[in-house]
Formats: sequence, C-alpha cells, structure tokens
Amino acid sequence: MLTRTFLPALLYVIGACPQLRAQGPANVLVVVNDRSALSRNIGEYYVRKRAIPLRNVCRIQPPDTEAIDRARYASLIAAPVAACLRQQKLTEAVLYIVVAQGVPLRIPGTDGLNGDAASVDSELALLYTDLHSGKPHPLNGPLRNPFFGKPAAKFTHPEFPIYLVTRLAAYDFQGVRSLIDRALLARNQGKFVIDLNADEDGEGNNWLRDTVLRLPANRIVFEDSAKVVYKQTGVIGLASWGSNDRNRHERRVGFEWLPGAIATEFVSTNARTFARPPKEWNISDWNSRSKWFAGSPQTLTADYLDEGASAATGHVHEPFLVMTPRPDFLFSAYFQGRNLAESYYLSIPSLSWQNIVVGDPLMSLGAPPK
Repeated sequence: MLTRTFLPALLYVIGACPQLRAQGPANVLVVVNDRSALSRNIGEYYVRKRAIPLRNVCRIQPPDTEAIDRARYASLIAAPVAACLRQQKLTEAVLYIVVAQGVPLRIPGTDGLNGDAASVDSELALLYTDLHSGKPHPLNGPLRNPFFGKPAAKFTHPEFPIYLVTRLAAYDFQGVRSLIDRALLARNQGKFVIDLNADEDGEGNNWLRDTVLRLPANRIVFEDSAKVVYKQTGVIGLASWGSNDRNRHERRVGFEWLPGAIATEFVSTNARTFARPPKEWNISDWNSRSKWFAGSPQTLTADYLDEGASAATGHVHEPFLVMTPRPDFLFSAYFQGRNLAESYYLSIPSLSWQNIVVGDPLMSLGAPPK
C-alpha cells in the first residue's frame, strides 16, 4: 500500500509559460543495452523516428535483467554513460536521457525514508551533478529535485544540474514501437480524467482537486464519489489512486486513449516489472498473496501503455505519498505545451528515489487551442 508521510507543505508557482519550449533531438542521449536484442531494437527505432544524432547513442553492457545491485549499477551503467557524455562532449548539451528497455530497471537495497533502494532512472538523473562534483551523490534517502514546482523556469544546464531521464518500455517491442509512434501524433485535445479516492482525506485528493482548477472546465472529467471511472473515450490524461482505491476492482480502466495521452497514479509498486502478467491476472489486496504478480497485488504502469496511453509514471518500490508525482504540476505543464520529460520532472519532488517516467521525452501536445 502507499504509505503516507507528513512533510512541510511545498510552495510552488502557479501557471506555466507557453514560450518555454523544449529543445530537440540533439539534446537527447539514448542509452542502449547491447546485451539485449529488445533494447537494441527499441534504441534503433527511436533514433530513426526522432532523428537522434548517432553520436548521441550510448551503448552499454549491463546484465539483461530488471534488477541490478548497487556496485554493478555504478560500474556497468553510471560509469559508461558518464564516459559517453564526456567522450562525445555532450555533458552540457544533453538535457534528456532515454533508457531503452533491457537496461536494468531497479536497484534493490534498504527500505524506508533513509533507505538506498532506487530506480536506475532516478539515479541517472543525478549523473550531471556527479560529473561536476567529481564524486557520487549521497545514497541514503531521497534528494531534492531542483526542477520540482518551477513551471516558469526554462530547463537548462547548469541552472538545473540534473538530466531528465525517461524510459521506453512496455510488455514487448510492438508495445514500445506503438508508444513511440503515438508520441509523434500528440495533439492538444481530449479529456483529462481526475478520479479521487472517496476513502481518502488528505494531500492526494487535494492535489487532484487542484489539478481540476488548473485546467479548462470543458476538458475535465472529475469524479469525487466512490465510483471508479472506467471506459472513457477521448482521454488525454488520467490521474487517480489506481489500485489504492478500494472501489477499483479491475486492473484495466478500458479507456480509449488519444495519441499523447499520459497517466499517473498514487501507487507504490506499479513499475515493479515490465513482464507481462497472465491474461487472467487481476489486482487484489495485500492479504491475498496467492493472487499477487511480481511480488505485489497493485496496478501496473505497463497496462496503461498496453491499452494505448503514450506515457505513464510508476514506482519500483515504496515512494511514500509525498514523493509521488504531483498531478496538479504535471497536467498544467503538459497542457500548456511543455514536453513530457519537463512536465513530469516538474511534478516529481525527489531524485535518487523510486520514480520512473515511461515515454518519449520530446512528446508534446503543443500550445492549447484558442
């Protein structure tokens, strides 16, 4: 379950600046695991579709597994990616790192707010800081994301000393290819579905209510009752509690997703794996261990992508509610025309933590229609 923790309220600037457009293919580094045929195929397809310069492709050779220990992460992922950036003189020019599935997903470790377990992607986000400081960042507990909650700021180096890391992943190559293709067709249209949890009374629901206030009323489907929203058409975004809403009993929401659609939910382990579960598998509860898949009963990020969403967030381990993406920041920035990577990282409070972002970092809806 998603554990709550209470930290001081975080102040933020309301609104986004439409003129703050992101950079392009030359600002993307694509990381491919040469030991994974899937990773190679994804990297090649994305590079071709987005016209990424070949010098911006970084080939590494970690094990083709979802988990990697801390020492091998440092030697087989962080070190060679840093070498790619230095050798190609891309340390400053690269703003976004795209990790092709087949690169390990998570780094197991100790639990809790002072633990050192993390996602590979969230650790790579701090590689810019490590390169400039000459030493690794602290590993115990989350570190503040300097870009969080700053929608009026242009994302540049060295002002923001991080990389924005996203992952191209799904249940199979066809799924990732479709995700990339949909990203290229994104348009600023469709409905944002905001689904509260009627059993909750606190930060998460308040952030969802704030999301509604930041978007045009005619673009919102807002549900604040015990009812779970299923089978919506023309969806460009979903924010919900996923399987942490006890009224949700289906692993899939059955939406018709538009190209460019994104999803986020307050769920602890939704990015625990990108292995496909059995067709008959369904979400359950923490008391029904025999019904779990990949160590958890919770919803899966990959299901949203498999249904047709173009991007989604997730967590490889317990993030604590206050470190989950803030949908109010995320949706307002994305609606105003920020690209995927910047929209999501504006909404993620902490790095060296459990978060991942799945999708093409350059995907954008463009400016809102007038």
